[in-house]
Amino acid sequence: MEAIFRARTDAARVRFTEAEVQFMTGMIGHHAQALLMAGLAPGHGANPSVRTLAARIINGQQDEIATMRQWLRDRDQLVPEVEMEKTGMQMPGMLMPAMPMPVTLMPTTLMPGMLTAEQMLELDQARDAEFDRLFLTYMIQHHRGAVTMVQTLFSTDGTGQDEEAFKLASDAQVDQITEIARMERMLAALPPMGGTP
Repeated sequence: MEAIFRARTDAARVRFTEAEVQFMTGMIGHHAQALLMAGLAPGHGANPSVRTLAARIINGQQDEIATMRQWLRDRDQLVPEVEMEKTGMQMPGMLMPAMPMPVTLMPTTLMPGMLTAEQMLELDQARDAEFDRLFLTYMIQHHRGAVTMVQTLFSTDGTGQDEEAFKLASDAQVDQITEIARMERMLAALPPMGGTP
């Protein structure tokens, strides 16, 4: 029985497309930027609800990065290295050398929703209510980009045959859409800039 299970599992891992490989590789980099953004919240005066959201993003996306990296390894594909530390971030091909936080260098080819170096710098320079507003605005942009990446994957002929890739992309899409709605409500509830609530 074990041999049959292993044979079926191995056969399932053969049915994947280049689009799925590109999605996994790209989404690892995309999630890595979200981790950088969320990692700024505690030290930038974010309000408690924004800090809680940032912590959830970190937990969820770290897990998804690990799953996507394993997916690539299981299919003998190149696996991007992601090392998040206080000293910086390293990811081959992403032009992000280890450096003191904040990391302001971004990939040379931006994926949908990715923040530019200027936007990352603006976020890093913001504090308190201004940080909350920018964080939510930019994370909504970032999440919408992830949804676009999933839609692009699913619109590519031949994708969806790999059950694990389909589930991961579907779950990521639902999570991102749910968090976008939550962040839009949080953003609407913030006091207006320069005035009183």
